[in-house]
Amino acid sequence: MSRAGLPHGVVTVIGRVSGFFGALAAILCLAMIGVVFFDVVARYVFRGGSLALQELEWHFFAAMFLLGAAYALREDAHVRVDIFYSHMSVRRRALVDLVGTLFLVLPVCTVILHGSVDFVGYAYEIGETSPDPGGLPCRFIIKAALPLGYALVLLQSIAVAIRCLGTLATGANGVTRTRSEDRP
Repeated sequence: MSRAGLPHGVVTVIGRVSGFFGALAAILCLAMIGVVFFDVVARYVFRGGSLALQELEWHFFAAMFLLGAAYALREDAHVRVDIFYSHMSVRRRALVDLVGTLFLVLPVCTVILHGSVDFVGYAYEIGETSPDPGGLPCRFIIKAALPLGYALVLLQSIAVAIRCLGTLATGANGVTRTRSEDRP
């Protein structure tokens, strides 16, 4: 495989992983909508409801956000100050993305990953459950979304850095194209 082929292959594999979890986040979004609908109907029509359902709504939302963040990064759908970014050349955007990735995203993901693994492990060891009566058991499951989500963002950030390096080396769009590069 050529030198240019290896980075492209890594970016492609990481992109597929991010895409899988992005699809999972979309499914979680639909599930969350269903749970919210059911909870609202139970509360307002049948005068019932459940604390477990309310917690499940928050759990789905958290998992959706954490698992979908890498996909948003892959699709270049994250928040940035486009008023400045859109007027930059492709190479300058690549430089901004590379610096932001290397000095902000990767260190933050690494620190959160380091701390969250013990956080999840402790919740599992003690069999943590909801502190509220009628809440959800096995709280470690939702807590496990934290290191998983940040690991996915870390991986996708590596793909972004590879793409940026390719753009800086070639002056072209690098290894992959992002949506922002397609904008006028």
